[in-house]
Amino acid sequence: MNKSLFYIVVVAALGGFLFGFDSGVISGCEKAIQSEFSLSAFWHGLIVSGALIGTVIGVFTAGAPSDKWGRKPTLWLMAVLFLVSAVGCAFTPHSPVFGPHLLGWFRFIGGLAIGGVSVVVPLYIVEVSPGRYRGRLVAMNQLNIVFGILVSYISNYLVARFMPNADPKLVWRVMLGMECVPIALFMALLATIPESPRWLVRANRANAARGVLERIGYPEIEKTLAEIAESLRAAANGVKVALFQRRYAKPIMLAFLIAFFNQVSGINAINYYAPRIFQLIFGEGSELAALAGTIGVGVVNLTFTILAFFFIDRFGRRALIICGASLMIVMHALVAWQLSLPHPNAAIAMAGILGFIAFFAVSSGAVIWVYISEVFPNVVRAKGQALGCFTHWFMCTVISWAFPVVAESAGTWAFAFFAFMMAVQLVWAVFFMPETKGGTIEDIEARLGISG
Repeated sequence: MNKSLFYIVVVAALGGFLFGFDSGVISGCEKAIQSEFSLSAFWHGLIVSGALIGTVIGVFTAGAPSDKWGRKPTLWLMAVLFLVSAVGCAFTPHSPVFGPHLLGWFRFIGGLAIGGVSVVVPLYIVEVSPGRYRGRLVAMNQLNIVFGILVSYISNYLVARFMPNADPKLVWRVMLGMECVPIALFMALLATIPESPRWLVRANRANAARGVLERIGYPEIEKTLAEIAESLRAAANGVKVALFQRRYAKPIMLAFLIAFFNQVSGINAINYYAPRIFQLIFGEGSELAALAGTIGVGVVNLTFTILAFFFIDRFGRRALIICGASLMIVMHALVAWQLSLPHPNAAIAMAGILGFIAFFAVSSGAVIWVYISEVFPNVVRAKGQALGCFTHWFMCTVISWAFPVVAESAGTWAFAFFAFMMAVQLVWAVFFMPETKGGTIEDIEARLGISG
């Protein structure tokens, strides 16, 4: 693989790292936030999901600037939003009147950034990647997401570990403020990568696009430029192409379903509330031990995402979803069974949690961003990516807001629901999900019957 291509993808995927860090860091703070501001389960869920509400809006607001100004400037804008959010959260006032509201708004701003990078990062990577490497290069985004989650867990643990006698009100603010470090790195490195060649062709800058393709070692550059121009001919003629038309019904449904099933698996209920879930399993205990347990979740997530990096182009997207859904059903059933008992067996329950994380990471976690980016044609890819991301984050918001309430009364039913939804996903993958691996992204248009 061309070294320049790999470097460009790694830098772009740092947006995914911020996505993961911002999503995971709240798990170490949510109980302290609830305690400081005396929040009910409903309002606590709303504050925690404040970022998710912003994300739902962010996925739609990112598409327009991405198409108008380019993928790279839009990533810079998202980095600025991340920075505003992290600084604002770190300096949230202690006031019980203004504190929760301001925290919610700063989390909301961070959510706008998460929504933006969840659209633009995979969009950018798929547009610079040759077909041979596309699956694993787009999977770099997911790898960085789970790496960001793991680093946020480690960061939370270290802050708590080395500030044992500090006021809890200060500790959680430091935890949230630590995100400023990777944000600064992302902003600095963005200046070193080029614009997407497919966006450059769309902007009538074919010579610049040719230079980018040469830099990243693209095969058959002139043929690729001709194929891109052909796939973009409607946009080149000044026609504003609508996403919601009969021609694109198939990719719309595929993007909706892969995103829907990704979230009803329960992954973000565990990411956001891991310490709380561990206390359901182990009973009340050391908060530091619960934070340490989240590191185990992050390590398993990262390890199996790395495995998916090698599997996704070899076995394909569909095979990973089928295998993953089958095994996630078993893992959720184990957890639901144990939580239904007066005294859960911690070893079995933890095996279920970690097993679920592993099989999610190697299947749905790795496939979603690749698949959504691949099924839409060039002319509506940003809009289609936004639709898939909207579905993902809308469902994430619902699940994350509802989980604290459900878990307080009947944790077993939450995991039983997740198991049932994975059974539905299995049926869909076996009978209805088309494969997208291999070939250029223009080839996939023809395969799905949506080319011009």
